[in-house]
Amino acid sequence: MPLPLEGVTVLDFTSFVAGPYCSMILGDMGADVIKVEAFPGGDTSRAFDPKINGESYCFSVINRNKRSLAINLKSAEGKKIVMALAKRADIVTENFRPGVAKRLAIDYETLKEINPSLVYCSLSGFGQTGPYSSKGGYDIIAQGMSGIMSMTGESGGRPTKVGISMNDIASGVTGLYGILGAYISRLRTGHGQYIETSLLEAGLAWSFWEIAAFFGSGELPLPMGTRHRRTAPYQAYQTADGYITIGANTEKAWHAFCETVVEKPTWATDPMFVNNSERVKNADALETLIEEVFQTQPTAHWAAKLDAAGIPAGPVYTFEQALSDPHVLARDMVVEIDHPIMGKTKAFGSPVKSSGEFAKIRLPAPWLGQHTSDILSDAGLSEMQINAMFDQEVVFDQYRDRSQMPHPNT
Repeated sequence: MPLPLEGVTVLDFTSFVAGPYCSMILGDMGADVIKVEAFPGGDTSRAFDPKINGESYCFSVINRNKRSLAINLKSAEGKKIVMALAKRADIVTENFRPGVAKRLAIDYETLKEINPSLVYCSLSGFGQTGPYSSKGGYDIIAQGMSGIMSMTGESGGRPTKVGISMNDIASGVTGLYGILGAYISRLRTGHGQYIETSLLEAGLAWSFWEIAAFFGSGELPLPMGTRHRRTAPYQAYQTADGYITIGANTEKAWHAFCETVVEKPTWATDPMFVNNSERVKNADALETLIEEVFQTQPTAHWAAKLDAAGIPAGPVYTFEQALSDPHVLARDMVVEIDHPIMGKTKAFGSPVKSSGEFAKIRLPAPWLGQHTSDILSDAGLSEMQINAMFDQEVVFDQYRDRSQMPHPNT
């Protein structure tokens, strides 16, 4: 069974996180992703440590299943090559600051003239229109301006960034479903279209409970540590040797928690905790009582009791512990990839499980310009023409002598 996007060609001008994440998933689903990079630096994340044999591990984990074309987009010959590729492409992705793609003559209006069925996706910090469209944007800027930092962290503390690049990944995911929706539309109508999103909007759009409370009652979401705004007990509690999260937020679970886990049946009928609304109002007192009990035993003890009672719960892991958890490993969320320069590397597997062929790691992340010759050949250039382009520094391959070597993942 073929992968869902097998036969689909993506011309990818993105760099850093949001765009490369989006195009990586397209590649996982079978698309031929041609990653267009400037040289000598390439994608911004290629400079990030840690590095193995000069190749960035950060770059490698978010750029698998792509072929790298290193090309000078400002040269006349480079533009001709990109135009030839765009004419045959199904999807284009870019995350330049608004206006840059147009200056490079690779914007949607230009490319749709030669390829009307093209699905073109732009990702940016603040979108292509509006008063902030020309501003530069990074994940932390979007987290701050979307209100997310103001509601993250402990009560009374400084604004806190989410531990991962949340708005970057949110933007990549939003761009991804936009592309897939537009591509399905193209299959039905034959028409391409332009779609765009931003780090700001994508993160803001995930704040569902918060927008409901704000427009429903004027409530401003403030930082609450690990607590939930609408239900309790639903947070992390300290144990004798760490922390454990629990979600005893239904009445059935709350009674089971009181009677079976902590063996405090009177809590269930206490007026302060008798229903969810009261437990939310009295979350401080509830936390004190629960932690007095939980701190008498280690996390593993409480995890076993909570599991036995059918109450959702789990330890608060370090990242190292999460990556070595037997369930995570059994679900193939840590995979090994053989990279031609770095050797054996580890990365996340696909979080989507399927009864058929859905996603597959076919290629490790490319070195800069690794597939330049192959892509130019696919575009119809002769070996003599390709060699001339290398000599004229129109294109680049960091390890050109190794580019023709077969790789076990292909």
